[in-house]
Amino acid sequence: MNFIVAALGVLGVASSGPLIAGTLGATSVTALAIAFWRNAIAAVVMASPVLVREPRQFRKITRKEFTWSAVAAVALAFHFACFITALQLTSVAAATALVCLQSAWIAVFQLLRGTKHRWPVLVGLGIALGGVAAITGFDMGSSPKALLGDILALAGGALAGLYTLAGGKARQSMGIGTYTTLCYGICAAIVAVLALTGSQPLVGFDAGGWLGIVAITVCAQLVGHTAFNHLLATMSPLLVSMIILLEIPGAALLAAVFLHETLPAGTYAGLALILVGLAVVVAGQRRGKDDVEGKIAELGTD
Repeated sequence: MNFIVAALGVLGVASSGPLIAGTLGATSVTALAIAFWRNAIAAVVMASPVLVREPRQFRKITRKEFTWSAVAAVALAFHFACFITALQLTSVAAATALVCLQSAWIAVFQLLRGTKHRWPVLVGLGIALGGVAAITGFDMGSSPKALLGDILALAGGALAGLYTLAGGKARQSMGIGTYTTLCYGICAAIVAVLALTGSQPLVGFDAGGWLGIVAITVCAQLVGHTAFNHLLATMSPLLVSMIILLEIPGAALLAAVFLHETLPAGTYAGLALILVGLAVVVAGQRRGKDDVEGKIAELGTD
């Protein structure tokens, strides 16, 4: 049963990039509209069980919990803005691999805070950095547009790492339903302001556009994340984190099959280096405190 759930989870999160790229390319839907609706719909879905079973949980939110949730929401909002825009500029495979560096960014943030990692983590960071250099190097030679997309995807990964750490702080005392409702809700509100400021419409799309938004929300936000939330109850966070890394080759394969995306051999080598490097980072990270802090975004954000 866990194998089936894991397969659904990987397929769900891996479909995010191709679905977003396909929707942006074939409809009038904007990048911020996708970010807004997937978070707004997810907030309503996550809030419903809490409102039915434990409505008092929302009245018990402390100032500290709200602050950390808001920090996570701000990071998540700009993460989505960077990642979805990157998918319009560079390949799905490159954008997905670079944004999945959030685990490496978390390790870097922890280093800056004085955490001493085991040597495999540092080795893994070096391998992943080699993958980044390979991908951005090939894109630099192909077009400035693709390089800009790579930079935005890297920024999206760093923001996802910040979202992880802030969400971990909030989740120390908050239930998953309460936290995700608050975080996704604030995120949707921030994205709405960004969309209005940038004159990006949030409504008025054709049927194909709305179908794309629903597909992205259901596959990536609800099926993918829910599957990994379920697995965390029956598997170790380390194993779940390793399984989630399959999003990188999964997204590349789906983009190749459905979007007919082809990449230089060097880019595929970069993807492989990032995948191996992240696997080493995840395997080398300490258990205990790091697992508690990273548990939320081990589920991914895309």
